[in-house]
Amino acid sequence: MSSFELVSRHVRAALDEAAMRSISSDVVARCFLSEAIRIFKQNRSNDDIAAELIAAADNLDEDTPLAFIRP
Repeated sequence: MSSFELVSRHVRAALDEAAMRSISSDVVARCFLSEAIRIFKQNRSNDDIAAELIAAADNLDEDTPLAFIRP
């Protein structure tokens, strides 16, 4: 099992449980983002974390080529 599959399985379970408790998926996503940042802070600088988040934001549009390979 890949790391993506492992995490994806747990995300799906959290979303399913949240839905049963009438918790929106947006709230769950914000909680996951907070947890990801908490994990990043264990080994990465704030600037490095910010760069990671900016890169993710720059590549939100799946129909656009990745920002780092745009002309």
